[in-house]
Amino acid sequence: MAGTRWLRIPTERLLAARVRHELESLPAPAHLGLIMDGNRRWAHSVGVDDVRFGHRAGAEHLDRVLTWSAQAGVDAVSVYVLSADNITKRDDEQVSFLFHLLETLIPDRIRRPGGFWELHIAGNLDLVPDTTARALKEAVAVTRGRPRRLTLAVGYDPYGDVVDAVRQVLWEAADRGDSVDDVVRTLEPEAIDAYVAAPDNDIDLIIRTSGERRLSGYFPWRSVRAELIFCDVYWPAFRELDLLRALRTYGRRRANLR
Repeated sequence: MAGTRWLRIPTERLLAARVRHELESLPAPAHLGLIMDGNRRWAHSVGVDDVRFGHRAGAEHLDRVLTWSAQAGVDAVSVYVLSADNITKRDDEQVSFLFHLLETLIPDRIRRPGGFWELHIAGNLDLVPDTTARALKEAVAVTRGRPRRLTLAVGYDPYGDVVDAVRQVLWEAADRGDSVDDVVRTLEPEAIDAYVAAPDNDIDLIIRTSGERRLSGYFPWRSVRAELIFCDVYWPAFRELDLLRALRTYGRRRANLR
């Protein structure tokens, strides 16, 4: 068994090198979306019943995937970390541990000197503990000005995001003294676009791990033109080869649209 694994690693490296070569002639996504799914099931699959083991492994693995993404030339990555529903509907012990990871491991990895990623947060930080919100805000400040953009969805509510943006547009119209008719006649997507909490630019490719075939409210305003790839591996087991193959699939799809 160990010998089989020893052989598999060089084989994966050779396959990855081949896919990288193919990517050189294909369109590449500027903005990658990641739905990290399967941490708990991965823990069970390796014989560990404590789901915290899976969540920690998943948080640590994000650092690797971000490195691979930067090496592949991706300029922006947006990651679904913790939705508002996750916070309110999962058991308290599990959510508390996720807050702990958001407060410690994830910011520490992102803010390390020499990192690529400028951190942004999309979501309602009022839903997380003050210490967690403070750690994330400090990481945002420390990473400002870095060359690539990383958005973490924390306390994100897809319905609330769009509704709040429309509400802001209406408030501004009221402040100007515009009538309802004026708003209806002149409202354009760009007006709402300015206020959504989601990332600044449309997402080109969304990858969801674990085999689930749904988006679970992932940045709906930014996902309308995205290519979707559902990968049948749990997030902590997601390999660089899996990422490169997804980028190749994206490139082939977009090349066919030319």
